[in-house]
Amino acid sequence: MCPADKQAFSSFAHAQVAVTNEVYQHLGEPDIFLFCPTDYCAKLCTPNVPQSSYLLTVGEKLLPVIDILWTGPKVVSHKISVESIEEVSSVLRRAPVIWDNIHANDYDPQRLFLGPYKDRPTELIPKLRGVLTNPNCEFYPNFVAIHTLATWCKAATHGGARDVEMGEEEDDPCYSPQKALSLALSEWLQEFLSTDQPGDEEPMQTDMGESCYVPGPGEKPLFTAEPLTLDDLKLLSDLFYLPYEHGVTARTMLQELDWLKNNSCATTAETDKTAEWRSRAQQFDDMCESVTQMFDRLSNAPKRSVLYDLYNYICDIKSGVGMARAYVKTLGGWGQPSAHLMNDDPEPWRFRGGLSGEFQRMLPGHGNRDLFRYPPMTSVYSIRPYCPEDKMEVQRIFTEMQRAGEGQVPQVTQSPLMCDSLSAGDVSPSPDCALVLEDDIGVCGYALALIDAKPAAAKIQRATGDSVFEDFPSLITIQVLPRVSDPSPAKRMIGQLLSCIRSSGSRGAFCELRENDRRMIQFYTDLGSFKLAKVAGLPQEVLTMATSL
Repeated sequence: MCPADKQAFSSFAHAQVAVTNEVYQHLGEPDIFLFCPTDYCAKLCTPNVPQSSYLLTVGEKLLPVIDILWTGPKVVSHKISVESIEEVSSVLRRAPVIWDNIHANDYDPQRLFLGPYKDRPTELIPKLRGVLTNPNCEFYPNFVAIHTLATWCKAATHGGARDVEMGEEEDDPCYSPQKALSLALSEWLQEFLSTDQPGDEEPMQTDMGESCYVPGPGEKPLFTAEPLTLDDLKLLSDLFYLPYEHGVTARTMLQELDWLKNNSCATTAETDKTAEWRSRAQQFDDMCESVTQMFDRLSNAPKRSVLYDLYNYICDIKSGVGMARAYVKTLGGWGQPSAHLMNDDPEPWRFRGGLSGEFQRMLPGHGNRDLFRYPPMTSVYSIRPYCPEDKMEVQRIFTEMQRAGEGQVPQVTQSPLMCDSLSAGDVSPSPDCALVLEDDIGVCGYALALIDAKPAAAKIQRATGDSVFEDFPSLITIQVLPRVSDPSPAKRMIGQLLSCIRSSGSRGAFCELRENDRRMIQFYTDLGSFKLAKVAGLPQEVLTMATSL
């Protein structure tokens, strides 16, 4: 405080109370007037709630008709007990107004909370002046938060008649969070299935000289979206549950992934545990598939305004689940990620990224956010190491892309490329220098490398000067199917491949392209680091692009 304020007020608490009382009276003493203290939760109080000189001053000096906001034990409170409210009420000399952050998501852009209002016993109701919810930043996803809070508020206490029949519950006979959630999701489903109502439209002037095509009664539409189901919304709620708790399905998926990761040694040799591992891996894959199906049905829901609020979140969780799904398929030879230290009672913003973040932290290279800087995509791609079983898929992609280019130059006149022997499987890629790209359909691209390119040159009897191999000793090839419309997955894959080559000690890498392959020439050009290299002895229609590492 400035010197003048220090003369007028003995503490910040006295200053705040004096100003608040004066403003309240200046406004004509309104019926509802809320004051948010500096110490608005028990965690902020020094040394504790009963001995907080700040709260004691506020309780004594603030006019008794002014309500005081309180968030509970913490800023985002896991549980709020009757005892804790009685304690703060005695200090404040009034019942507080709970300012509940249970559904607030403004501290993490990857988290959304679609779980029920819970861990606040209904015995609190007569001990409070009210409850304010601080919900998700997005409007439409707050249906569950507000609906379940309303159900909680209507629950009877002290053995009175129930306003809403909720059945039996161990912790609270008047309110069941799960039944309140089911009730909210059932009503929310009807909201999804309704359509947005646009404003009035002016009829468009049309040429009436030509008759419009009208589908006949026997014609079937080209595409019919599967309708969203209540099970889809239950799964959605499980994936985006509450700050300190994942839903049942989400917990099961995390537990299964942890078990599969810790027992991956069972896949290296056929043992009694191998069958169990493969069975649980299939169950995990089925759960991942249900997330993908939920995403598809939700994306086709008629109520587009609700979808727009959810879309970034469901894209993110689909991506996280997709990476975990791909990781399970490659388990067996990967090192275990190190554990992160965390104190035993953190605030929820320490758990960055929600469920998707949990999946990412369980994968190798956890915490590397460079892989997730791109905006959400409709399709989800995963990059994983090449394994012998991928050889047929790589050959299929290589053959398919060769056929696609046959119309430009007759195949009989084409000179062979060094990289063709890699793609065709005649020369094996160097260890740890081969990657494949997968989408929901299957393998859709590959990136292969030879640390020493001389065997590939010898395979096609290419007479290339040694100076090329001195500056760029490594050969790379990459190919992606046309259905991969987004360039970023291929760029990530080539970036990861170059990193592996650099780790092996190579000074540089090059690729050979046909001069009419404009698609791949543009791809390497857009990377920025690849430049055209002059190489003596190349066929006229072949060019080389290279990069130093």
